[in-house]
Amino acid sequence: MKAEKNKVVTVAYELHVDDGESGNVFWERVNKDQAFPFLFGAGNVLPALEEAIAGKSVGDTFEVFIDYEHAYGDYDENKVTIVPKANFKEEGKKNKDLLKVGKVIPMQDEQGNQLRGEIIKVDYKGVHMDFNSPLAGYDLFFKGEVVAIRDAEPEEIEHGHVHGPGGHHH
Repeated sequence: MKAEKNKVVTVAYELHVDDGESGNVFWERVNKDQAFPFLFGAGNVLPALEEAIAGKSVGDTFEVFIDYEHAYGDYDENKVTIVPKANFKEEGKKNKDLLKVGKVIPMQDEQGNQLRGEIIKVDYKGVHMDFNSPLAGYDLFFKGEVVAIRDAEPEEIEHGHVHGPGGHHH
């Protein structure tokens, strides 16, 4: 069985990033026991990563370099916004634990898209949040192995993502 559209492909990989200064920096490792399943062809992973995995079988390895333009884009100053502190109240109480610098909070924009914002500062103006991807502006280098391939369930294809164990993590 090969990695192609409507297959659930599970990969283990190492991701290195290049920040243009210190060169290749280790970012994360996903081992076989926590391998990452995704629905091939559904736009859940970077297109260039999918291309590198296309046609591979279980046990095949892949390596791919993706420059930042084809990964998460350049760092965008406009994605740093100040969110009113009132937005963080829960049941009318200030949620002190939430408002810590470095905390990443899942939010939604007006269109209902899921965003992740990292708190970079809290001051009298409000909560300064950075909605850039942590990998914005970085070139990426993936090196990995195909661990499993299966046919996607009709429901997974309909919903556009993997269900069940190891599903639904982004």
